[in-house]
Amino acid sequence: MNEAEKPMVVSIVGNILLGVIKIVIGYMYSSISLISDGIHSLSDVITSVIGIIGVRIASKPPDESHPFGHSRFEPLFSFFIGLALFLTAFEIGKFAVDRIVNGGTIEVNAIMVGVAIFSIIVKELMTRYSLLIGKKLNNQVLIADAYHHRSDVLSSIVVLIGLILQKFGIYYGDAVAGLIVALMIAKVAFDICKLSIDYLTGKSPPKEFFDLIKEEALKVDKVVGVHDIRAQYVGPRIYVELHVEVPPNISAREMHDTEVEVKKRLERLNNVERAYVHVDIAENT
Repeated sequence: MNEAEKPMVVSIVGNILLGVIKIVIGYMYSSISLISDGIHSLSDVITSVIGIIGVRIASKPPDESHPFGHSRFEPLFSFFIGLALFLTAFEIGKFAVDRIVNGGTIEVNAIMVGVAIFSIIVKELMTRYSLLIGKKLNNQVLIADAYHHRSDVLSSIVVLIGLILQKFGIYYGDAVAGLIVALMIAKVAFDICKLSIDYLTGKSPPKEFFDLIKEEALKVDKVVGVHDIRAQYVGPRIYVELHVEVPPNISAREMHDTEVEVKKRLERLNNVERAYVHVDIAENT
């Protein structure tokens, strides 16, 4: 098991435990918010399994059918995670609206409140672990999975507030909490899907990245100008193409060395997978 898979295995085990506990307690005491939160936790199991598959495929080296590697599989599977979250949000919202429309109240007890608090603590720990490893490895699947955990933390907080409101006689507190959870999950799903689509469609990095590329290239000896910089995401990694200008009086060997040095300098930058450098002779030097 590699380092990227460990947080997802922890996620699977933890979410099965939390999901079962919340659903069982929810059914025992007819709490729509706890049942919905439990469904949310179990949906995390599915997305983590998808994440493991995505990480394994994305880590494969380039081959004849994928000469630029398999890194686009990371945002592809992250997109699936986003879709799963949308489905979860819809189901939770449907249950909550049905409870509000058809009425019905519940009796809140210490067990229900304790389960919500326990879920908040466990899911926050899982969030931080996945984010730590995801950012360390620049792994978009792990980062998406971490924010999925964070959405579960927030939903459990809403559930806790709803249960407390219900306990103090504010009717529909449980159902309204379930509806808010659905909206929160839908927002997270939208953000994950949007970022994944950007990576899948080769979106350009922000303007600051292009400024950094020009600045780094100009630090190389003999480079007197930079133009026609192009960059795009291939999965979460960035491919760069640019032209550098050199004086007309340098040798072919110096031109080659300049090209190699610019390439090395750019590929040391965070997230840059490959840099393609074209050397031009400056016209007015």
